[in-house]
Amino acid sequence: MPEIIYLNRFRDSEIYSNNVQETFDVILMDIMMPVMDGLTASKKIRAMERPDAKTIPIIAMTANAFKEDAERCIIAGMNANLAKPLEIDKIISAIHENLI
Repeated sequence: MPEIIYLNRFRDSEIYSNNVQETFDVILMDIMMPVMDGLTASKKIRAMERPDAKTIPIIAMTANAFKEDAERCIIAGMNANLAKPLEIDKIISAIHENLI
């Protein structure tokens, strides 16, 4: 069973940075977080000096469903973009596609 972290507050990203490498298999990143948005948080994770920061799948979860929004997520280092309201089948599919 994959270990998943859902980040919906910036300080939640400390959970990722304070755990040993390979603790989590995927990050579900809320784009509209207080203090720091998910795009910036994703860039910060990708810039961390740990090997898994470059490879851990980051999946955006956002109310913004336009093509430009998805492109911004990819540019920020995310692997996929899911529009809200979320559908469990799409979440599972995105996780599966990004773990293989």
